[in-house]
Amino acid sequence: MKQYDEVRSHLIEMLEELDERLSKITADVKHENVELEKDWDELAVQSENNEVIDYIGNATRMERDRVKEAISRIDKGEYGICELCGEPIKEERLKAVPYSSMCVKCASQAGC
Repeated sequence: MKQYDEVRSHLIEMLEELDERLSKITADVKHENVELEKDWDELAVQSENNEVIDYIGNATRMERDRVKEAISRIDKGEYGICELCGEPIKEERLKAVPYSSMCVKCASQAGC
């Protein structure tokens, strides 16, 4: 849809940034740039860091999936319509969270 061309471009930029972030996170988890510590205390700290990096990676993947879904909704002509109630999502919400798939009311009821 022409009216969402600018939003789609912004979402594609977001997707590229998320892909880049995810690639850096994956490199960190695989320790491509740093060797594993041999000291047990340092290894424990490194393990805790890996858990945090893993959490960030999972959150990044989830956001990436939402962005891809939003692009797909634009392509199908379904963008800006709440997937639960079918009502339009307010423009302010879409500006704040461009990959929103629910209106504020439905999102709050769903606990999102």
